[in-house]
Formats: sequence, C-alpha cells, structure tokens
Amino acid sequence: MIASTLKPPYYAVIFSSIAAENKDGYGFMAEKMEELVKHQAGYLGHESARNEIGITVSYWDSLESIKKWKLISEHLVAQQMGRDKWYAAYKVRICLVERDYGFDSSLF
Repeated sequence: MIASTLKPPYYAVIFSSIAAENKDGYGFMAEKMEELVKHQAGYLGHESARNEIGITVSYWDSLESIKKWKLISEHLVAQQMGRDKWYAAYKVRICLVERDYGFDSSLF
C-alpha cells in the first residue's frame, strides 16, 4: 500500500540495506518496530520492498520527529542488532519532499 502523506513539504527517511545471512530474530523485531513507529508523533507512514536490496521509506512531518524516533530506546536496540547481526550494509538518507503527485485507478 502506498503511504498517505501530508501536503508537502514533509520528510522522507530512506533506509537501504543488504541483509546478512543471520536473520535470527529479525522478523520479530521488524514487526515490533512497525507497531512502535505507528505511535510516534510526526510519523506519516511508510513503504517497504525487499529483493537483493531492501528499501524502506518512512515519512515524517519534521526533522525533530525523525530525531525523536531515532532515539527511542527500543529503536536503539534494533539499530544495534542490525549492525551486529542482520545487515551486511545499510545507508540512511533523509530528504525534504517538496512536491508529490500520483495516480490511483481505484478512484475511477
């Protein structure tokens, strides 16, 4: 599903990753983080896909909201587990969305 967002401007956090071979506990933690983030002030939604490279884009109302999410204690644990166990490599990019547009055939 495509995330609903505010009228721009808003922010996107792009998390690109390459998985390590050890995925023990990853699914549980991913579900826990998905539930936790939904309750964070400023969170607008996210979209995710995984193939050879995993990409998750989360949307936020402000840089302050992004900073607060990064420092949530359970999220800090997940970040450390990712570095120690679940990811061979990752990159985070934070972007200002100045314009968006789209199409939805279900509206026709």
